[in-house]
Amino acid sequence: MADERRPLAPVCAILPMRGQSQRVPGKNRRSLGDRPLFHHILGCLHSVPDIAWVVVNSDDPTLLEEARAAFPGICPQRRPAALSAPETSMNAVLMDAVARLPDAVGLILQTHATNPFLSATTVMAAITALRAAWPAHDSLVAVSRRHVRLWDHRGQPLNHDPGRLLPTQDLAPVFEENSCLYLFTTETLRTHANRIGVRPLMWATPPLESLDIDDEADFALAEAWHAHRRTRSGGPAAGG
Repeated sequence: MADERRPLAPVCAILPMRGQSQRVPGKNRRSLGDRPLFHHILGCLHSVPDIAWVVVNSDDPTLLEEARAAFPGICPQRRPAALSAPETSMNAVLMDAVARLPDAVGLILQTHATNPFLSATTVMAAITALRAAWPAHDSLVAVSRRHVRLWDHRGQPLNHDPGRLLPTQDLAPVFEENSCLYLFTTETLRTHANRIGVRPLMWATPPLESLDIDDEADFALAEAWHAHRRTRSGGPAAGG
């Protein structure tokens, strides 16, 4: 049973990284600013006091060695070849990864190397929010809050009345899963075979931290934002 004074502790962060990327070749190792992309999120995770372990899960042994050399405290975890195909569900990867974790883990945090601007402050706030909302909410998913007019593929409005053009800020918000972070317990994952439980807490991350690098256009945006931060601060911009 979780400690009632500090439920869902300790926290284990899992960072899954494939050695190859289809849309952006070598994405996780590609430089953003003065260091490889994956260094940014690992730096963030290492600065969150409540994270007891950081597990890097990869099918690429060289990438695991590079991660361990740059961040000696990480726990490298080799992904089985059967779970290394691009079409493999992340839930399947996580179920295998979690099965190899210590029983003492209270909460799992999963994020990606492709979220280089996620901050330790935001990560800690998300952990705090789920602990406060537990057990009414059994997981947390990072989202981007949107006030936009949505349409389906048939040209039908989904969340607005075209005959009554409310200002977009007055529309009921919709939430876009942005892949920045997920929080869940091993029990939730094993019971539902899903990192998102049946009562997820929608956690809106700051817009400028929510960029997820999925293609070359996203990488160009990340480079521009990183350069802007560096110019504004007068020195190297810390990723995350």
